[in-house]
Amino acid sequence: GPLGVELKNNIKRLWWKNMVWDREDILGLDSTIIHHPKVWEASGHTVSFTDPLRECKSCHLRFRADKLEGDACPECGGELTDVKQFNLMFKTFVGPVEDSSTQAWLRPETCQGIFINFANVLDSLHPKIPFGIAQIGKGFRNEITTGDFIFRDREFDMMELEYFVKPGEDEKLHDYWIKERLAWHQSLGLSKKNLRLFEHPKKSLAHYSKRTVDIEYQFPFGWAELEGIANRTDFDLKNHSKISGRDLQYQDEETGEKYYPYVIEPSLGVERMMLAILVKAYQEEKDRVFLKLDPKLAPYKAAVFPLVANKPELVKKAQEIYLRLKLRLPIALDDRGNIGKRYYA
Repeated sequence: GPLGVELKNNIKRLWWKNMVWDREDILGLDSTIIHHPKVWEASGHTVSFTDPLRECKSCHLRFRADKLEGDACPECGGELTDVKQFNLMFKTFVGPVEDSSTQAWLRPETCQGIFINFANVLDSLHPKIPFGIAQIGKGFRNEITTGDFIFRDREFDMMELEYFVKPGEDEKLHDYWIKERLAWHQSLGLSKKNLRLFEHPKKSLAHYSKRTVDIEYQFPFGWAELEGIANRTDFDLKNHSKISGRDLQYQDEETGEKYYPYVIEPSLGVERMMLAILVKAYQEEKDRVFLKLDPKLAPYKAAVFPLVANKPELVKKAQEIYLRLKLRLPIALDDRGNIGKRYYA
């Protein structure tokens, strides 16, 4: 809605400011949503980006197998099928003909657009390692089940950074980014007691990851991932080089050394961040419910409340103030005039 989109945009602006505007070592990018199908072959998504699926033979509801607590349907008690691997990417077609030659995918993450533009950024701006490329954009995942309000959707905004580092320096910089990201969440008012780190066990790591640490938040439905910080190694650039035939190695101008950089990736869903902020801001007080938002996140930065509505000169002055301020910042005007509610606010 109108206020929600302002809150969402404020989150994105604050992330961009923290990641790009306030730093000398990170550049911005905006890549396409539909890439060449070979991109997803190089990234491993066509074979590895799956969830385990089981379907009820009676009511035909589908569930993620790793979220089920038993072998019976949680809805009707019916028998479940064997586990099948379900690819989470949305399939689409490019052009008027729908066949295998025109098949494409909606991106499930924004980072592949960064990897395929890596050489372009090097050629145009010549950044020196370590450096990062940041992007905010839509992602699409054909989730078996959605839920918990906006926590798990099929369409969402992602804020991702790919930070390119020299092999051997990856572990140190991975720890650096874990600390940086945790501090950012706290700077937006999320309580330290409601944030924790979760170290992924080796068996649950993504196919590209050497190590992944999640920042989890204590939502009303329990602890859940807010942001993931992964050490993607040199998996992506190596595979894109192999599939595309383009050399995506970084060459040190001083030493002449060439290598595939390792990548540290902090990745955060905007909607999940927004949900955490709403949970934190939600307040109940006597006979009213309100949001206690950090001013830098709040949709409105000021409001004009004329005390009464039956004095035209007062209402006119309030409107003049509102129109002057509106040119400078998001502002609200409420001239309905209940004096009791004015003081109550």
